[in-house]
Amino acid sequence: MCDSNWEYLNLKREGRILQVSFHSTSKVNSLNNALMRELTQLAQQLQFDSELSAIILTGQQEIFTAGMDLNDPEAARAGEMTVAQRRQLVKVGPAMCAAWEALEPVTIVAIEGWCIGGGAALAVACDWRIAADNASIYVPELKLGMNMSWQSVPRFTHLIGPAKTKQLLLLAEPLDAERAEQWGLFDYVVARGQVLARAHELANQVAAIPPIPLRMAKKAINVSANALDQAVSYMDADQFLLAQSTDDAIEGITAFFEKRQGSYRGN
Repeated sequence: MCDSNWEYLNLKREGRILQVSFHSTSKVNSLNNALMRELTQLAQQLQFDSELSAIILTGQQEIFTAGMDLNDPEAARAGEMTVAQRRQLVKVGPAMCAAWEALEPVTIVAIEGWCIGGGAALAVACDWRIAADNASIYVPELKLGMNMSWQSVPRFTHLIGPAKTKQLLLLAEPLDAERAEQWGLFDYVVARGQVLARAHELANQVAAIPPIPLRMAKKAINVSANALDQAVSYMDADQFLLAQSTDDAIEGITAFFEKRQGSYRGN
């Protein structure tokens, strides 16, 4: 699989450790649907790799990702689709997160710069997050008139509790690396430029552990922690479709591109 012709992914393998870097055509490394499908496909393939112990996921050198690509041509055609077709389209992000969460090897996210929206949803679907001291996490979906979907709400809540999840999502303010570490969103914060080195250091520790009990222990922990996640978030993609169709969502996106405060009416 490391020899596959990926358009958006670069893979580097050393023994039981695989480093995956994703890059889009956007300057801010936005997540377009094609890129997310590749990340999903890769994770699904890696499910059948019995040799891996750790997977490091990273974005570009200066930025992890600015989240979902609002200029994605595929998403731009959504207005021409039927509701049934749009329901399939909004499954791309949650499918990616679910595929990475389901991996048996330990997943380590290496974050430089911004980690926004869908990027944060992907990051909390993985096991550990290592960030540079200049990194920031930002979840602006509610400010844009949308709900936070991709089944990420229970994942945030497991990590930082309900009150801080409300601060993160409802206030929709950027969280710097120091505060994100204090909250429990980032597990390790290191100097800028040292994120991958720390990720590999941690991955090497993981790779030194007997692989079978490592995988079983990770699965046992995830099943214990996430038992009700599907039950409480299975409808969030449909909720996203509903929120996205409101006047407030149109105003939110317009205000975002015009760099101004949105004016919302609950419609």
